[in-house]
Amino acid sequence: MEGKDIQSSMSPVNKKQGGFRAAIFVFVLGALENIGFVANMSTMVLYFHLVMQFDLSTSANTLTNFLGSTFLLTILGGFISDTYLNRLYTCLLFGFLEILGLVLVTIQAYSDKFQPDPCKKSTCVKGGQAIMFYVSICLLALGAGGVKGSITTLGADQFDPKDQKGAQGLASYFNYYQFSVTIGSVIGVTAVVWVAMNKAWYWGFFIGLVATFIGFVVLALGKPFYCFQPLATSPMIKMSQVIVAAIRNRKLSVPENSIELYEIDDKERDASEEAISHTNQFRSLDKAAVLQEGMSPEPWKVCTVTQVEEVKILTRMLPILASTAIMNTCLAQLQTVSVLQGYFMDAHIGSIEIPTASIPVIPLLFMAILIPIYEFLVVPLARKITGHPSGITQLRRVGIGLVLSIISMGIAGVIEVKRRDQALLIPPKKISLFWLSFQYGVFGIADMFAMVGLMEFFYKEAPKGMRSLATSFALLSLSFGYFLSTAFVSIVNAITKKVTPNKQGWLEAPILNKNKLELFYWFLAILSLLNFANYLYWSSWYKYKSDVKDIETEAEAVEGPSTPWGGVNN
Repeated sequence: MEGKDIQSSMSPVNKKQGGFRAAIFVFVLGALENIGFVANMSTMVLYFHLVMQFDLSTSANTLTNFLGSTFLLTILGGFISDTYLNRLYTCLLFGFLEILGLVLVTIQAYSDKFQPDPCKKSTCVKGGQAIMFYVSICLLALGAGGVKGSITTLGADQFDPKDQKGAQGLASYFNYYQFSVTIGSVIGVTAVVWVAMNKAWYWGFFIGLVATFIGFVVLALGKPFYCFQPLATSPMIKMSQVIVAAIRNRKLSVPENSIELYEIDDKERDASEEAISHTNQFRSLDKAAVLQEGMSPEPWKVCTVTQVEEVKILTRMLPILASTAIMNTCLAQLQTVSVLQGYFMDAHIGSIEIPTASIPVIPLLFMAILIPIYEFLVVPLARKITGHPSGITQLRRVGIGLVLSIISMGIAGVIEVKRRDQALLIPPKKISLFWLSFQYGVFGIADMFAMVGLMEFFYKEAPKGMRSLATSFALLSLSFGYFLSTAFVSIVNAITKKVTPNKQGWLEAPILNKNKLELFYWFLAILSLLNFANYLYWSSWYKYKSDVKDIETEAEAVEGPSTPWGGVNN
């Protein structure tokens, strides 16, 4: 296979390959690509409303659908980079599509003939305008999703987690990557947003286009420095083989001693695969590894223990993935309705007017300050106490983020009450835009803990040949959150308009001050609290790969005492 010929092993050919020397190119792309992407996340809800003539709810739903699709498509990028192309070529392929989407968005923002006239409908785009609009955002979603599904893993592959130095470097990599993304995001939501809202929309999109193009050029220049993982057999095929074999062998008995299950010698193993010890969870899947007497091992009839364990690992990850979606539903509100809130608040500092869409810079600044403090002060201290390469386990980090997201939504509801009460006075009085900094600041810290923890968790726990696919699960959680946001808005409106005296949903009024946005925020806070209880259960149930050292200690690992946020011996 030609793709495999271009792969080098994980071991560097020379001392210039791998490590932070190679990861720096990934950091540069992470910063430059997010200058435009995060600026678009901040301004597009206003662009849809003010330029493309969507109403408020359609603008918010269009943005959440776009972002949900983007992060859903990270699965495609991860799948391709695990199976068909190396991480670098996957990034460059999808990067081309992202740049093409940015070109079309810029052209539409520049030319009046591609923009609709105002109308009384929820959306006014039609004909050629609609075709260009939806093609551009679909290309943008496909390109950005594919890049984000492979770029993080490309950088992580430059570190060998098998030795202590490599494990610590890998843990630091995820913090540095998040820091580089944060720096690019700060530039995007300040400088680029200011240009878009004060000069012209197309200038904002154009700056993002140029920054993204430069980022991919830099990434390509780093090719001589990268270590590449060998390509693996399609994860979908391997998982399908286990499920089919388990169904075919459903009437067979699983032997008491797991050493009797089918496994191959390491010399016969594919370079993309590493042996995984047997675990007692999901015992029904073990039937896929039962080799009947006199039968030769054939794919789809019998699978190795390692192959079965790979499916078990991905299955164990799914509840963790599902438990973080609600947090990202809360994030969607800060990128949509909170931006609309800011549009009706006083955005002045003295005589200087701050662009409404720049308010997300507050959590980003918190992250830009706290990530280095966490990496250089908190992590070394925590390592000395816990002995863990990351300081604290990944699932504990995620748990802290979930708690802070609950607090953020509670604060958001209180601030909205204050904003609306002031706006309804006679004469009306606008409160400062910077009241929103409380909810944004708390959520920024939450995102720092949860997102970095998730990315590191999925990368470290994933089977070797499925790391891009599994790492994209962290971003898939974002996708679910955005889609849930769209669903919750529709469901809440449908229910509340039946019970409110004026027969109008909480978020249905065309004027923000006539909505009950604070009740929606508190609804999300309560939902997040219930979700956190659900997360505590699944994170305590989860068994890290490192908890099972070998077959002899397996029983002790499974039966040992569990602790919150991370299973046994965390």
